Amino acid sequence: MTGYDYIFAGTGLAGLMVLHEMNKSGVLSGKSVLLLDPEEKDKNDRTWCFWENGAGEWDSVVAKQWFSGFFVNRELRKECFGSGMSYKMIESQSFYNRIFDELKSFPDIVWKQERLLSFVESDLEVIITTDVNTYSGSVFFNSVLDAETLRNKKKYPLLLQHFQGWFVKTSVPFFNHDSATFMDFSVPQNGNTRFMYVLPISDTEALVEYTLFSADVLADAEYENAIAVYLKEKGIADYEIVRKEKGVIPMTTYPFWKGNSKRILHIGSAGGWTKASTGYTFKNSVKQSKRVAAYLKSNPVDFTHFYKPNRFTFYDSLFVDVLYGENQLGCKLFSGMFTKVQPKLVFDFLDEKTSWKEEMKVIWSCPKLPFLKVLLFRLFRF
Repeated sequence: MTGYDYIFAGTGLAGLMVLHEMNKSGVLSGKSVLLLDPEEKDKNDRTWCFWENGAGEWDSVVAKQWFSGFFVNRELRKECFGSGMSYKMIESQSFYNRIFDELKSFPDIVWKQERLLSFVESDLEVIITTDVNTYSGSVFFNSVLDAETLRNKKKYPLLLQHFQGWFVKTSVPFFNHDSATFMDFSVPQNGNTRFMYVLPISDTEALVEYTLFSADVLADAEYENAIAVYLKEKGIADYEIVRKEKGVIPMTTYPFWKGNSKRILHIGSAGGWTKASTGYTFKNSVKQSKRVAAYLKSNPVDFTHFYKPNRFTFYDSLFVDVLYGENQLGCKLFSGMFTKVQPKLVFDFLDEKTSWKEEMKVIWSCPKLPFLKVLLFRLFRF
């Protein structure tokens, strides 16, 4: 059985981001690494978006950025960005290629196209079994999410951010390539939280995505019909679908970190790195990966106490509980935040960079009764 210093199950955003930060900090020097993933990562399989002030460390792989973006509902259209903020999009293939190029200089990194089946920890190692072989590692990073575990933990409501998007190309200029539609709640809600998301790449090209925050996914035809109707209502009749994307992101405050141990760290969505109230992952993966690298450099290996919940974890749990119980409130909730509070404060709140006073401004901009009901339920339940 072959042994390695570090074994990664999954070479998506979290796994490669952790490797990148380990490389920057010198942690990889002289270490053997095994990367396990059933996919080759040789195509654009997803896009990641995030907001940021000014220049950022990932600008070299940013495919497009927008300095203007709008929140829309049936009554208003409000600018969300300003004061140097922009919304940035990274296509996964560019990100993968950058990390792959960085890692070429490490001869002791082994890539295997295998699927994780199980892992067991002992005092001295972790035994990882795949569909092909068995390996041992001193440290194991797992980014493979066990969806069944989430579904079975009724104590922690599970919302899904699920979406399908079309990259469309129109025959004549239609889009404003400098301005994005961050959330468009003017579409029928049908008892859920539903919005359109439009990211123009040029005057004739855009990603048009139909997104829901709800407990259940839809049939493929329902997403596609909604996009087609939206384009028609916007006066776009002559267009080509260049490619499609779809995905499902868990929105939950399930305590993933309780599965961490001395030699095992769950990362990415499997480690709770996805922001429960928004489904955004990229910036949080950057932040947590830096913590991982610093942790490995300055501490004996023991991930038992790597992560600790904070007050934003509590806010997220209230948000998920409210939308899980009353899924139709999403439009009112986001409309309250973006109309009663300056958007910059909303984004700072979502980035967990606000004070208690600022946080109360955002929270009290939302419908109050549903949050009070959830809070009382939690107090009496526990």
